[in-house]
Amino acid sequence: MTPDKQVMVASRLAKRLDYYQLHSYGEYYELAVGTNYPNEFQTLVNILTTNETYFFREPKHFEFMQENILKSWHGDLFRVWSAASSTGEEAYTLAMVLAENLGTRNWEIFGSDLSTRVLEIARQGIYPLDRLEHMDKRLLEKYCLKGVRSHEGHFRVDAKLRSRVSFEQVNLMQILPPYLGKFDVVFLRNVLIYFDQDTKKQVVERLAAALKPGGYFIISHSESLHRVTEQLKMIKPSIYRKP
Repeated sequence: MTPDKQVMVASRLAKRLDYYQLHSYGEYYELAVGTNYPNEFQTLVNILTTNETYFFREPKHFEFMQENILKSWHGDLFRVWSAASSTGEEAYTLAMVLAENLGTRNWEIFGSDLSTRVLEIARQGIYPLDRLEHMDKRLLEKYCLKGVRSHEGHFRVDAKLRSRVSFEQVNLMQILPPYLGKFDVVFLRNVLIYFDQDTKKQVVERLAAALKPGGYFIISHSESLHRVTEQLKMIKPSIYRKP
């Protein structure tokens, strides 16, 4: 790690050392990977993961889905994977896009993350109103319920929309569970920037294997798959397709 990353890690984990009255990060590491505190390693993961997201982030991707993918789709089940879903805003944004374009047809969203803390927030589907800077007010009124009394200043994604979205912990560094099945679209945005070249290749090709032939793989505008994999062909910057 670079020196600034070391400072960040030390700062984030300092409270855990205090909690266990430990004197070094080495001692904390041994505790976290040991058997006496089986939940501590996940706590470490939850503390260290970065969770930056909001509704309709990088909106050009959702416009592309609407115009270039959904309008011509005629299959039996349309499946989208938000592969680093954080607190769920991306997954629910996708659900709104699919609801608007596919209506009551057969579709579903799967969201995954490494952090169990953010997955619990995602399953609840409750967010502060300040997360809505980029959302059309019509969609807010159609798919969200505004909180009152103790929930004032918050909103909740409508139950019908939430029923189309599921969340589960998935470690992208490991072999994917076969029961996940195949997807028409995979979103993996603002994740690859944290990986070295070899890790990028492993993660991308693992997720590409979960795409149906002809499926789309979407990354952030600030990322590229140049020299990462031959399994996906670029349609336009940040949008790739499996042959």
